[in-house]
Amino acid sequence: MNSRATDRPEPPLLRQMVGSPTVRETLTNALYAAREITARGSDIGGNGVDSGSELGGGSVSSGTTIESGDASHASQPASAHQSAHMTHAWLFTGPPGAGRSVAAKAFAASLMCKEETPGCGQCEACRTALAGTHTDIVTIVPEGVVIPVKQVRDMIEAASRMPTTAQWRVVIVEDADRLNDAGANALLKSIEEPPPRTVFILCAPSTDPDDVHVTIRSRCRHVYIPTPSIDEVKHILADDTALGLTDKQIDWAASVSGGHVGRAKRLASDEQARTQRQRALRVPEKVYQDGAAYLYTGELVASAKKEAEAATAERDEAELAKLREALGVGAKGRGAAKAQRGSAGAMKELETKQKNRRTRMVIDLLDLSLMDIAGLYRDALMVSVNAGGGGVPAIHPDHANTAAELARRNTPEQLLQCVDAVRMGRELLASGVRQEGALDAMVGRLRQICVTGPVD
Repeated sequence: MNSRATDRPEPPLLRQMVGSPTVRETLTNALYAAREITARGSDIGGNGVDSGSELGGGSVSSGTTIESGDASHASQPASAHQSAHMTHAWLFTGPPGAGRSVAAKAFAASLMCKEETPGCGQCEACRTALAGTHTDIVTIVPEGVVIPVKQVRDMIEAASRMPTTAQWRVVIVEDADRLNDAGANALLKSIEEPPPRTVFILCAPSTDPDDVHVTIRSRCRHVYIPTPSIDEVKHILADDTALGLTDKQIDWAASVSGGHVGRAKRLASDEQARTQRQRALRVPEKVYQDGAAYLYTGELVASAKKEAEAATAERDEAELAKLREALGVGAKGRGAAKAQRGSAGAMKELETKQKNRRTRMVIDLLDLSLMDIAGLYRDALMVSVNAGGGGVPAIHPDHANTAAELARRNTPEQLLQCVDAVRMGRELLASGVRQEGALDAMVGRLRQICVTGPVD
């Protein structure tokens, strides 16, 4: 392939990435290159390019190649020749809510598509891929704070199989930054010596690729997906007719989402998400009320736990019922007692898995709340230095009065330290510190800054 595929139709599924034209071009080129590989009956070699073809003029994956809509992340831009390659390992990064998972799912579905233009979005292959039921797409979603090595090994076993109905088998790893050393080392061998028709897509909610294990990162093509603008979020919400949103709902949700598409959808359609946001944004005011802030953040944790339990209850019950049936729990007759003797261990394993999943959801919900709090302090800082007059949009425009009051009561230095205190709270949450303890530490720091004054 001696020229780039920009003259070919863009896959319809990629058009939803409205704010990432460079990313769309990169993935479009790769999809057409993949079509050429399968048309010749070739494979992707272990060096990450089409083995034995004109695509193999150098290894894409010998180092990180960055494709980005943001020049600040394009420290190693790909050449036109490299950008036309299809490679076996991809790393999609970007801020939370930028659309990494959407891009990964669209790319995977497009690889499954059998229509003339890949990624039509209408054929059975595309529909099942987008629904998460395609037999040749394996998606790994961490159910705890880290991705356990057992889950990685199960994924590797699935990745080793040849595709059944499509030309490719695709493995999507969500939150790949949660791979620990053992998991990363287990995955590394498969990426270094990939099965001939398997494509790995790793996603990490990060603006810094260093958050992903260095050996994994160095063998992937890195695609940075920037945060969409408010107008782009509006476009995405308007296009999602299933949400049934009014123009007013779309405008509000986009304006307070911080460019987080998933958050915008939840805020627009979920009353509980809106209530949790309002609770979080009261924390900066409670900081001045002696012990009230500690009690209030305790309620914030309790609310997140209640929401996580409600969100996982149906799935937990279905998993338990399925396991009980498989183990023959409650069955009677000859051999039933013997068959059930080993059930306790399996039941305990499921209980642990479900508990880890709930804990992860609680942490994710609280992290969103802390991001909201940090955003309010950031708005106050912008007011304090009069940046709003320079066209810098507020993260919480509907809480402008609170931001103005915080700016009146604190110096810019204090507000910067408040943002840093919230960042500390997020890091404590991510590290596995008990949720109440992490938020108490954050509140203590905020009170020290806001009540006592700037700290050294």
